[in-house]
Amino acid sequence: MYALASRPLPAGHPAARLTVALGRPRAVPPPLLMLLGMLSTQVGAAVAKQLFGSTSAGGTTTLRLGFAALILLLVARPGLRLGWRAAGLVGAFGLSLALMNLSFYAALQRVPLGVAVTIGFAGPLLVSLAGSRRAADVAWAALAGGGVLLISGLGGAGLDGVGLLLCAAVAVGWAGYVLLGKAVSAQVPGSRGLALGMAVAALAVLPFGVADGGAALLDPWTLALGVAVALLSSVLPYSAELAALRRMPARVFAVLLSLEPAIGALVGLVLLGELLAWSQALGVACVVGAALGATLVRGSSTPEERDAPRRNGPRAR
Repeated sequence: MYALASRPLPAGHPAARLTVALGRPRAVPPPLLMLLGMLSTQVGAAVAKQLFGSTSAGGTTTLRLGFAALILLLVARPGLRLGWRAAGLVGAFGLSLALMNLSFYAALQRVPLGVAVTIGFAGPLLVSLAGSRRAADVAWAALAGGGVLLISGLGGAGLDGVGLLLCAAVAVGWAGYVLLGKAVSAQVPGSRGLALGMAVAALAVLPFGVADGGAALLDPWTLALGVAVALLSSVLPYSAELAALRRMPARVFAVLLSLEPAIGALVGLVLLGELLAWSQALGVACVVGAALGATLVRGSSTPEERDAPRRNGPRAR
């Protein structure tokens, strides 16, 4: 969602109202807001794992995206009058969001949370480095790729093959979300594009949810967990990170964002008891190090390059 939060918003903007409605974040330091947002996202994923006992990955994804779309639509109240280009971008954006989330929850049934988050995170990271001609960025890309190989079993830690393919699909969807999110934010500013894209994603995964979950989706406990996942994984992190981005430099935002794979691994360990093998932990460290290195090196470059994250928007989730 970070690509959609790159522009300063007036106090009366729907996204600003969302932030105010969820509390008074200005009393909280921006770095702490960022960490709380990332922690909320990963705790939401851990809660989603509890849904697998009563519904499938498709059902979990349907509940998360459905409730998140409903909340964001009520807050943003976007108009439906879009040009053909904007409508096409929103549709593609929503489909990439659907692919990312459906693959992520399906992967969580087979691999640890830290593994799914880190491999997915590597997708947009490698895309952002792919077009660079700098030797340093090539080195960071190689470090991130090596980290993914370590996580995937190069160090001797075997993982489910289908789970790894699903993680690769998460990376593809996440990368598409970044690229399309930037385009959508230019055509449909603020949170309106996000709300419409979330609605498209919810409709796209609905057949999977109905086919796999069926009547279980109407169970009160399942619905309550679905609301919790939507709030923890979508609404609260978006609100916290939006407020943080308006009060800190984009480069600092990106540096803190690099910690997300490590936070995912930590939450998986504490809440789910998922202890990564030494090679997998080293792989997570490699991906985090590559993201930090690429961000810090670019941050010390020319003034024009330092301003690029704010113009283009940070990486999206």
